[in-house]
Amino acid sequence: MLDLIGEDEDLVNNIWVSHEAHFHVSGFVNKQKFRYQSQANPTALHEKPLHSQKVTVWCAISESGIIGPYIFENEAGNAVTVNADRYVEMLQNFFTPQLARFPVNENTLLQQDGATSNTARMSMNAVNVLFLNRVVSRNGDIPCPPRFPDLTPCDYFLRGT
Repeated sequence: MLDLIGEDEDLVNNIWVSHEAHFHVSGFVNKQKFRYQSQANPTALHEKPLHSQKVTVWCAISESGIIGPYIFENEAGNAVTVNADRYVEMLQNFFTPQLARFPVNENTLLQQDGATSNTARMSMNAVNVLFLNRVVSRNGDIPCPPRFPDLTPCDYFLRGT
């Protein structure tokens, strides 16, 4: 990535960063990506249910704007697990039409995380239709840098877990 940015300084202004966040209906917060800022004792016990009901929300952010949020749910409005089929459906029916509203050219990149639903063969094929040879991801054309943090601008926008 640093080499690519060295070749084209405007590259950082021409990249879409996408990510999902999980929101627990019970109010539980996963502390792996969330920090409490409080006057109270930070070691206080935070109990959580074993299998909390949650929804998964996806978005993409670039210098041009924000696409989303998109909530993964079925026809009845119930939250569903994100798999490759649902991810491809979201790309085709939501992301692609929304992306058409923004300036995208042959140098625009998409960075996505290494989730199995995002990096499955059918998902990568769908993403490559939109961003031919310009996908930053595990199994993508441009591999994520080593020790790449899983925090993205979307985490700060979505504020999920």
